[in-house]
Amino acid sequence: MDNRSLTELIVFIVYLFFMLGIGVWFFMKGRSSGNEDEKSYFLGGRKMGAWVTALSAGASDMSGWVLLGLPTSIYALGVGQIWIAVGLAIGYTLSWILEASRLRKFSIVSNDSITIPQYLTNRFKSASKSLQVICAVVFVFAYTVYAASSVKACGTLFQTVLGVDPKISMCIAAVVIVGYTFLGGYSAVCWTDFFQSLLILGAMMLAPIISLAMANGQFNTLSGEGAANFWNAFGDPKDIISGLGWGIGYFGMPHIIIRFMSLKSDRELKKSAKIGISWTVIILVLAAVIGILGRFSMGYNEEVVAGEKVFIQMVRNLPAIVSGVFLSAILAASMSTADSQLLAASSSFASDVYKPVIKKGKVTDQSMVAVGRLVVLVIAAIALAIALIPGTGNIMSLVGNAWGVFGAAFGPAIMLSLYWKRFTYSGAIAGIVAGALTDIGFLVLGKVGVIPASICIYEIVPGAIVGLIVAIVVTLAGKKPSAEVEQLFDEAVAYTD
Repeated sequence: MDNRSLTELIVFIVYLFFMLGIGVWFFMKGRSSGNEDEKSYFLGGRKMGAWVTALSAGASDMSGWVLLGLPTSIYALGVGQIWIAVGLAIGYTLSWILEASRLRKFSIVSNDSITIPQYLTNRFKSASKSLQVICAVVFVFAYTVYAASSVKACGTLFQTVLGVDPKISMCIAAVVIVGYTFLGGYSAVCWTDFFQSLLILGAMMLAPIISLAMANGQFNTLSGEGAANFWNAFGDPKDIISGLGWGIGYFGMPHIIIRFMSLKSDRELKKSAKIGISWTVIILVLAAVIGILGRFSMGYNEEVVAGEKVFIQMVRNLPAIVSGVFLSAILAASMSTADSQLLAASSSFASDVYKPVIKKGKVTDQSMVAVGRLVVLVIAAIALAIALIPGTGNIMSLVGNAWGVFGAAFGPAIMLSLYWKRFTYSGAIAGIVAGALTDIGFLVLGKVGVIPASICIYEIVPGAIVGLIVAIVVTLAGKKPSAEVEQLFDEAVAYTD
């Protein structure tokens, strides 16, 4: 190992121990105060402030794909891929404006719900646990795939920078992520995400600037695969539709919208919205800049494309200690998403399956926390196994698959529950199932060639459309909600802190 790699390794180790330290601190705090209950472990006791909530929501969203996958996609295929960033920016902004405040109020009025499946069940005052179980199954499936992409990003980083076997580095990353999530729960996840969001922002802002300064005006001519169409932002209409379709995902992404429910007041929410939207838009713009600048500063390189390594190659031209800090941003992006996914999946299983179905409500807070921790371990192990399997897809494709399932399944149902008084429990179940199955079916049929490539748009779009239509049709075909359910809707709309 040369001096550069050794310096970068030291920076990585310091960073990883800092993240673990946060988890240990919140674990000890919870034990000493005696407040380690279900609500505290899974939702931070609804006491989170604006800055931590906003930046942790952004960091939990922007996994390794924003530093590896998206810049490399733009680097390889041209600025037409920017439509993904445009769609995400629009979707994220609208989720704060249209969804955040209502979801927080509705979850409080709906028997102080702490998970999305729990909220959807309590919103309709249903005694049935079918919806919670269905949601938990979707959560565990999609989050396992999603977490695998984050673990894989860590493997790519360590292999490229240090020459370490990616399998070993994936295992190390998984242990650290599980460590602080297992110990500290929601508060540890939010605070680690807060610090990691600052690191991501700093790295993405400074890396292009320093690279430009060091290039001293020396750039490669635009050549290589796709060079002629690099600046064509309005190419195939299906690429524009698919790119904008990414924004749909925000309305149903549990590990992100759960942050809305954790805020301590509506006043804090408004402040958090401004911070969160600004952070995310800046990050997406910088990802595009890194992709474009990388193409001009390095030229087209198949190895860079195959390994999704535009950002890595860019910062490795900087002094070792600086590149070590900037490369830690990839760890930050990957871990800040994986920890949120693990916690969301474990909270869903513990609160929506174990407590109401397996134990029939007869369970202590300590047991709930213990089960949640066990599920964190199980899902992390499965995600690691997926990441270690050769040929499971690159980081961007794994993220896209999980993102599509969540957006198509939960987005329409959650938004209808917040804005349509007539919406029913049966409509919610039908919409979630139809959206998820359509998304998965469209993906599979496109992969095997049944759906022609010319019309094979991102599967979240048809999935969300079908989910919305089915939810509305099933609702209108059934009985109206009871007077109690309609009263709950009115109380939630009128709720104030």
